[in-house]
Amino acid sequence: MSDISKELIRIIKDVLKIKFDYNDDNNLVMIEIPKEKIHGDYSTNIAMRLAKVLHNSPLNIANSIKDSFFEYSLVKNVEVVAPGFINFYLNQNSLSSVIKKVLELGNDYGRGEKKNGKIMVEYVSANPTGDLHLGHARGAAYGDALTRIMKFANYDVLREYYVNDAGNQINVLANSLFERYKEALSLPIDLEKVGYQGQDVKILANNIKEQDGDCWLKVDEKEAIEHFKNVGIELELNKIKKDLNLYRVSFDHYQSERELYSTLKVEKTLKLLKKSQYSYERDGALWLKTTDFGDDKDRVLIKSDGTLTYLTPDIAYHKDKFDRGYDELIDILGADHHGYIARLKAGIEIMGYNPDALKVLIVQIVRLMENGEEVKMSKRTGNAVTIRELCEDVGVDVARYFFISKPIDSHLDFDLSLARKQSADNPVYYIQYAYARIASILSRDNSFILKDEYPLLINDKEIELIKLLDAFPKEIEDIAKSKEVNKLCNYVYKLAQNFHSYYNENRVIDESNKDLTVERLSLLKAISIVLKTSLELLGVEAKEKM
Repeated sequence: MSDISKELIRIIKDVLKIKFDYNDDNNLVMIEIPKEKIHGDYSTNIAMRLAKVLHNSPLNIANSIKDSFFEYSLVKNVEVVAPGFINFYLNQNSLSSVIKKVLELGNDYGRGEKKNGKIMVEYVSANPTGDLHLGHARGAAYGDALTRIMKFANYDVLREYYVNDAGNQINVLANSLFERYKEALSLPIDLEKVGYQGQDVKILANNIKEQDGDCWLKVDEKEAIEHFKNVGIELELNKIKKDLNLYRVSFDHYQSERELYSTLKVEKTLKLLKKSQYSYERDGALWLKTTDFGDDKDRVLIKSDGTLTYLTPDIAYHKDKFDRGYDELIDILGADHHGYIARLKAGIEIMGYNPDALKVLIVQIVRLMENGEEVKMSKRTGNAVTIRELCEDVGVDVARYFFISKPIDSHLDFDLSLARKQSADNPVYYIQYAYARIASILSRDNSFILKDEYPLLINDKEIELIKLLDAFPKEIEDIAKSKEVNKLCNYVYKLAQNFHSYYNENRVIDESNKDLTVERLSLLKAISIVLKTSLELLGVEAKEKM
């Protein structure tokens, strides 16, 4: 929260205590920046929110607050608007003081205070059986930006990738690799065993042939398949890590599913589930009464053939997250997992943990569009478009920003034609150009200075820019709480938009007015700091030159 907002809230709370003997222990007082300037620099609706509690009319409460405010130099005017809004018009000096704070703190401006508790954010977690595609790209960019923002807001966050290296999909990978390995050695293959038909499997198999020759034909086939399983997981995961690195996405920990089995965590969880009052047997299978927790039907833990469903190790995995000391879990999952949330939360609650400690963000479907038509396949390979191909086409900056710029739970049309544009039509170019434009100005004259106030910055566009700078810390706090990362895209675009508009109408470097020049350069330097921080949190490069 900005210093100005904090001060306004502090004063309002003092007035409520003195005039109405009311302590705002629940922090109901909130300050907002009105959309229309005629409604003041800042506004609050607290009078309406407290009318019933204080047994008084909103207008009476609002006027009492208004009358008390004239004791403070922070404001030049306060007005009350029916049915009880309070609009504050600040003294220019109070507003402009934020510039000094930005310049003093630099890249730490907006950083939050240390938060209690530990949070784990899990995202991507794609099976190590192939390339990362557009759905993964959206979740990866969103998850990475979210964790950057949360860390900047001073939450204790761990970023985790869950490696699904157990289960049938890994057996299919191993068999596919073994058959393609034989094919690379010019031997006949069983195509029915090639469950993964992608070119990447052929490339991996050929790499194994080049490195090991035909040695895996000379051992027992089960031993060979086990080797191809291990090698396949390692090679595919390394390829995924390489693509994520290109995409500027990193993790603090990769959690192996196989490790959950080898350390008996799945077995121990299953025993606890069996002992609970919520498990029962039917038709030779073991079921869990997830309907008791809001699920639409009960779920199978062990199938009649003795194999486990995906739900069983997933409950064990989330139990392990809590057991590792995490107080809050955030999972970013694909659109096909929407129906999975209720059963997973049921398992968590049966294990004795708070299901509300798990927040699931669903990544909705992405359509790649070009000239108004959907692009389903890569022109180069004929397969689904990968993260690497997209980044090579439009660049990492644009790919990340476009995926982050819309709410994660809404469908997204990724416009390739727009993404390739090097013009103001492209929001990424537009924002980066604002930063580069300021860098160019400051390279000619960097005589900005720290001052307590900047009294010459009085035109409307300067005031709007200052208010946007002041709003930045609150934006970060709000986004970290709401997990709506797209709002940072909205904020930084608006900041760039306001800067371009201001610069197009005002001369920054004016040799005839050195004092004004210094203050305007100070404002621009502060804007550049917040632009750079915002872009870095989104994983987008702040370019000095365009």
